[in-house]
Amino acid sequence: MRAFHCVLIATVLAATLPAFAQQPRIEDRMSAAEFRAAGLGKLDDAELDRLNAWLARQAGSPAAAAAAVGSGTDVEARIAQAREEGRREAASAATGLPAPAPAREPIESTIVGAFQGFASGRQYTLANGQVWRQIDGATLSGARGTDVGVRIRPGMLGAWWLKVDGYNTQAKVERVR
Repeated sequence: MRAFHCVLIATVLAATLPAFAQQPRIEDRMSAAEFRAAGLGKLDDAELDRLNAWLARQAGSPAAAAAAVGSGTDVEARIAQAREEGRREAASAATGLPAPAPAREPIESTIVGAFQGFASGRQYTLANGQVWRQIDGATLSGARGTDVGVRIRPGMLGAWWLKVDGYNTQAKVERVR
C-alpha cells in the first residue's frame, strides 16, 4: 500500500510541477486588445522573449526565465560562456590554484615621436594608443629614431618585453594604459 501511495504522489507531482515551473508568457496573460493598447505589438520576437524572461525573473522562477528566453544564438553563447567560467572556477577551487589567464598575444606597433633608448621608468607611447613603462634597468644608449617599430611580447609570470626594431636589447615593461 505504501509503494502505491509513493507512485501516486510521484505521478501527481510529475504532472503538476511543469505548470508551476513555467509562468505564462505576457502574450498569454493579456487579451489581444490589452496587448495592443500597451504598445507591445510593436516588439519583435527577440524583444518579447527578453520581456518574458524579465517577468519570469521578477516572479522568482529560474525555470520560467530559462523557458521564456527561448533558444537564440546570443542566449546560447551566454550560456556556454557561463558554463566555461563555472568550469574554470571549479577547477580553481579544486586545485587551490588561480585559474589560468587567457592567452596573451604579442603587440606590434610603432613608438610615436622620438625614441631615445631604454631607461628605467621611461614611458613609451605606441601608435595604437597604448602606453608602456619600462620597469627594469635595461639600457640602450645611443639608439635614436622617430616612429620606430616595436614588438611587445608576453613573457613568463605575467611579464612583458619590449624590443625595438634593429636592436637585440629588450626591456621589461608594464602597461600604463
